[in-house]
Amino acid sequence: MGPAGSGKTTQAELLAEHLEVPHLDMGEMLREIPEDTYFGKEVKEYVNKGELIPDEITTELLKERLSGFEYANGFVLNGTPRTIKQAEILPFNPDAVVYLRVSDDENIKRLMLRQRPDDTPELIKRRLEIYHQQTEPILNFYRERGKLIEIPGERPVEVISRDINSKLI
Repeated sequence: MGPAGSGKTTQAELLAEHLEVPHLDMGEMLREIPEDTYFGKEVKEYVNKGELIPDEITTELLKERLSGFEYANGFVLNGTPRTIKQAEILPFNPDAVVYLRVSDDENIKRLMLRQRPDDTPELIKRRLEIYHQQTEPILNFYRERGKLIEIPGERPVEVISRDINSKLI
């Protein structure tokens, strides 16, 4: 977990490789939905406004994807849950939740460098506001359950990866 630009995808990919399990990126999964479908139109509308996809849509898509046999022996997920409700209705109970702690200023710098169409200054600020309001409360949800592992995310990628691995294994 962490705000956009915190390095979630990079670290999730490295962790999945280390654990030899698949990596499931919810953001990528949402971007792959054809725009000419009902779900595709719904998702695109929310993404274009910089808003979170409704809990029900996210959870249904995740359930569908996790029904694949390749996820039966574990997986590394990033990009969800984004709200307390999503955390409560996840179709599985996570073993651990890694939180990459990165400042807003650093996130903004990183996001401006990746040059995706939905990474405009206005949408980045909007996504960070939503993150602080709706997603940060999940940290306490998992902290109270003894599942949260906090990792300082403003260090070299390799250092962060070693830190994550040492705390998980």
